[in-house]
Amino acid sequence: MFESSSPFALFDYFRVPYTVRSAERESGPAAVHWLRAMEQPGAARRSLLWLGSDAQRDGRAAAARLGRYQFAGCTFFGHVAPDIPQQARDIGDGWRAAEPITDADGRPVAAIWRDRDGRMFLPFDPGEVMLQFWSEGYLNVRRSSLAAAGPALRRCYYFARPAMPRAVQVRLRRAFTRVQARSSFPGWPIEDSLHNLYRWLFASVAEIAGGPVPFLELWPEGRSWALVLTHDVETDAGYRTMGLLRDAERELGYRSSWNFVAERYRVEDATVRALQDEGCEVGVHGLRHDGRDLASRRLMEKRLPAMRANAERWNAVGFRSPSTQRDWQLMPRLGFEYDSSYTDTDPYEPQAGGCCTYLPYFNGSMIELPITLPQDHTLFCILPDSGADVWIRKARSLRERNGMALVLTHPDYAQEQRVADGYRELLETFHGDDTVWHALPREVARWWRQRDASALRRDGDGWRVDGPASARGRVGFAGADGLREDSLT
Repeated sequence: MFESSSPFALFDYFRVPYTVRSAERESGPAAVHWLRAMEQPGAARRSLLWLGSDAQRDGRAAAARLGRYQFAGCTFFGHVAPDIPQQARDIGDGWRAAEPITDADGRPVAAIWRDRDGRMFLPFDPGEVMLQFWSEGYLNVRRSSLAAAGPALRRCYYFARPAMPRAVQVRLRRAFTRVQARSSFPGWPIEDSLHNLYRWLFASVAEIAGGPVPFLELWPEGRSWALVLTHDVETDAGYRTMGLLRDAERELGYRSSWNFVAERYRVEDATVRALQDEGCEVGVHGLRHDGRDLASRRLMEKRLPAMRANAERWNAVGFRSPSTQRDWQLMPRLGFEYDSSYTDTDPYEPQAGGCCTYLPYFNGSMIELPITLPQDHTLFCILPDSGADVWIRKARSLRERNGMALVLTHPDYAQEQRVADGYRELLETFHGDDTVWHALPREVARWWRQRDASALRRDGDGWRVDGPASARGRVGFAGADGLREDSLT
């Protein structure tokens, strides 16, 4: 249905069928890549052109500037060329600036370009933009002095925290929220920019194709969204009171994942077996919960053998960093099947930010499962005027967007009745929803790998799923007006 001069990140991610013809170029250097529709009259002329990020590395697009930009309801970060390059002008003619791209202050600085034959030129690389979000690389784009000081402040906080009474820790965190709330990006409790970009790109390629674009749907067996329950057990007190959360799950028939700290309290093998016998999962929540597991590569590698030994003992394949500390370069070195230390958006954590997606994605060979509902500690302790209604509103929003609602709660905080009651309310709200996939993190990660290893193939007048996801995968379609309601709305 499509062919391209180079890999197209959107299609790779959503498993849209296309062929890479790297040896063919319409003309012009490789700095400008193209994607064109086939099997339609005049399709060879209709195409999407974009400025590849490789052009930034080798200096062929020196005018492109790294920054924060906006268009079509999207805030995005990446290199943007202020004018259409000569390479694109050589491919088409009659180009006009069709849609403005503005800087962070709303000033027009670039444009989406169109020519008279139906070609479109993007002055940025969608793949670079996606990676800026997923890796939180955008946090380094025009950093404020406060953001630049963030790592040092976090180190000081975690160094001093063991000596702080719990009440002092909470007061400091609450006071700091007034500073954190000033951040204009990402939005909280939901940030749609990346998904708005997906929608815009799908609408654009559907226009080029002259019809709906097939892709491999996100969730198995026709489910439209996923609900994933996870718990971090931070202290011995939390370990001894797991029933405050697990009892409600048992009553309603839910399974969940429990992340234990390897060397902060004693984890009985019988406890692990009992959870697994109930269909639950156990994961690794760092070594000592002291904020140092990912402080440096050297320290991580020193601690990793002990964490891996406990993973083997518990039959654990997943990791979550204490206090959701994370480092894009270090996470894959942990050697787990998946990590769940990134939030989609959370300005209120000591390491603020977020990957801005409510779907899984790859970091190297590791699957990232973002935490997509605000943490219980944030809602009931740091922002005490909020509560379960924020959980429920956002989960409904993610259901509408075919996303993944991944919940993180702590038995350590469930001793406060509001937390336990709020969690039960969340579970009861979606109990019996036949559109949801109730899944463990390891199940989501394995499905995402199967999906990534599968492709859509022609099957008469339609499409079929070929590969590991063939038995459970479904074909969805994106139209010129965006993504269809029965797929990725």
